Amino acid sequence: MTDAPRTYITTTIPYVNARPHLGFALELVQADVLARHRRRRGDDVRLLTGTDDNSLKNVVAAEAAGVGVQEFVDRNAVAFEGLRAPLSLSFDDFIRTSSDPRHRVGVERLWHRVARAGDLYRKHYEGLYCVGCEQFWAPGDLDGGRCPEHGTPPRPVAEENWFFRLSRYADTLRGLIEDGTLRIEPASRRNEVLSLIDGGLHDFSVSRSRTRARGWGIPVPGDADQVVYVWWDALGNYVTSLGFGTGDGEFDRWWAGGGRRVHLLGKGVIRFHAVYWPAMLLSAGLPLPTDILVHDYLTVDGHKISKSAGTVVDPADLVARYGTDAVRWWLLRDVPRVGDADFTAESLVRRHDGDLAGGIGNLVNRVVTMVHRYRAGRPPALRGTAPGTVPGVQAVAPVSEWLARAVAESAGRVDSALEAYDFRQAASAVWSVLEEANRCVDATRPWVHARAEKDGDHASGERLDEVLGALLASCLVLAELLTPFLPDAAARITAQCTPVDGVLPAPVPLFPRLADPATPPGPAG
Repeated sequence: MTDAPRTYITTTIPYVNARPHLGFALELVQADVLARHRRRRGDDVRLLTGTDDNSLKNVVAAEAAGVGVQEFVDRNAVAFEGLRAPLSLSFDDFIRTSSDPRHRVGVERLWHRVARAGDLYRKHYEGLYCVGCEQFWAPGDLDGGRCPEHGTPPRPVAEENWFFRLSRYADTLRGLIEDGTLRIEPASRRNEVLSLIDGGLHDFSVSRSRTRARGWGIPVPGDADQVVYVWWDALGNYVTSLGFGTGDGEFDRWWAGGGRRVHLLGKGVIRFHAVYWPAMLLSAGLPLPTDILVHDYLTVDGHKISKSAGTVVDPADLVARYGTDAVRWWLLRDVPRVGDADFTAESLVRRHDGDLAGGIGNLVNRVVTMVHRYRAGRPPALRGTAPGTVPGVQAVAPVSEWLARAVAESAGRVDSALEAYDFRQAASAVWSVLEEANRCVDATRPWVHARAEKDGDHASGERLDEVLGALLASCLVLAELLTPFLPDAAARITAQCTPVDGVLPAPVPLFPRLADPATPPGPAG
């Protein structure tokens, strides 16, 4: 147990009706960056992801594949959990809603608590149901009679289900969002949720008939003819994974005991996470998430990446071809905080070759090469710590003050950008260290000092030591700041810039170019 600040970070849990796509990889990488960054800043962090197995979509897909539902979801869930290595993810927990023993008991306990609050009732209902969304739509919310999310016409459904009194919590939810207790970023999404509430919240169905669910899912406690609605089931994972319902102390530590509870999600599911889920928690007498961080979509040729639409880019295949660093860096450097981002392999290669191979890799190679050329690979002695550098990274003193300031400002900008959930701005702040180091090279011209030293100018030799030490320290700072974003690349940079028996390793290309077909892709994990 630790007294450090606690941060509990979660992703959504996707349906496993098909293999994972790049849109979900975006969310995984964003969550991983936040978790790694907060760990390096001293937080006690727990990162959760998993799969939503108890969906009718999964049942339909299993039937189409001609295999049993459990076999089908088991097979696809392995592909989601298997993204850990290719994407260099650091999640602490992975939950599967169909087979994890923690989950069903927690869902049942949540149901009982809400029932005791008087917020569950049963009634007959007729409506238009989209299997893709796993939700009912009002006719006025459809786009030309089609689901606005999936572009397919919903199916008419008539049955008797259990309903949750969502309408009871409209005023409370509005107040918690307006006063910042429930923080929703970016502001445009916060305003969207407030508009949803102001438009009127209607009670929603929280069960499905066992017949329509094909017998798949968690039975409603005390009503075996009904199964728990997949969204109620899936949203519960944020607490069931902590042992809610089992007496596990992890629930008290990460959810009930304070700290930050951070949900990452795509804009298409904001209603469920920012309205339904907080209302369910209020009814159950449980704390709410503190932060709901919403990203927009990735597109291919202007169309949303979607399993059902067939516009799928497999992240594992992408990594196998281009490498982990290239995929993570494109997701973090090119995807805006607000607005969709269109993916192409060409843009990924351009970003890798321009930023990583031609930028960061070139700087590190240049600095290490100069240390070998002018100092036989032995870096100048580090004399003290430059003001404002990242803790634990030393630099030569006196370093050019503007370089030290730039490095310190970059670390602060990374902190601020990630606090604002702006990964592109954070990646840009890391990039600024490289820009300042390159300016230092251009301004100080180490090769000029090396020539003067050979001609007997002792002062030029001292200046060369200072410059080389400052540049090497800047590369180490760059690696430190880069670690949450590109952990594999950061480790390679650190190794390249760290002496072994007093001598730096010989310079090697850290990021082989991808555009050259004769050059193999960079490391894949």
